[in-house]
Amino acid sequence: MNDADVSKQIQQMVRFIRQEAEEKANEISVSAEEEFNIEKLQLVEAEKRKIRQEYERKEKQVEIRRKIEYSMQLNASRIKVLQAQDDLVNSMKEAASKELLRVSNDSKAYKMLLKGLIVQSLLRLKEPSVLLRCRKVDRKVVESILNEAKQEYADKAAVHPPKITVDNVYLPPPPTNNETHGMFCSGGVVLASQDGKIVIENTLDARLDVAFRQKLPEIRKRLFGKMEA
Repeated sequence: MNDADVSKQIQQMVRFIRQEAEEKANEISVSAEEEFNIEKLQLVEAEKRKIRQEYERKEKQVEIRRKIEYSMQLNASRIKVLQAQDDLVNSMKEAASKELLRVSNDSKAYKMLLKGLIVQSLLRLKEPSVLLRCRKVDRKVVESILNEAKQEYADKAAVHPPKITVDNVYLPPPPTNNETHGMFCSGGVVLASQDGKIVIENTLDARLDVAFRQKLPEIRKRLFGKMEA
């Protein structure tokens, strides 16, 4: 084999090696590009997931804040409604309290009322000796009906008439000029056992408080209808 043939074979081998190298390089390049594309796609998908998760998190936060704000506004509205209802009920009680001041204006009717309150208190106490407290302005009226009240109680309870001592300490006076603030008493009596352990508060104001507490559900129902739970 001459030099020309050797040179030719070497050139063929070089071309073959170069071709193999180029093909291998192409394969590596294609493989690398595919891996790059796959990794890029994975990164993109991962970023998309992060963005979606962040969006969902913020969306939940917004929804939670919206619910909290709605709940706060609803509670505030309910409080305003309840306050308005309480104001109306209290104004009714205040109006009723002012009406009590007129009870003692009818001396005859008030005298009968005082006797009834004393008898009722005696029946609840059932004591042989009691202390009675009234307003200073009512003392003379009370003293004028004591014997009748004691006898009526004795007849109803089938006992001896009790001893009733009118206290020199008086209940608060009626308000002046329809001023109902501060200590005042619209009328009535307070009876107690001699040892002070049992006290029957039978003033008009105390009876109004009791009646109002008992009738409050009915009053609210009549004024505001059936309330939601």
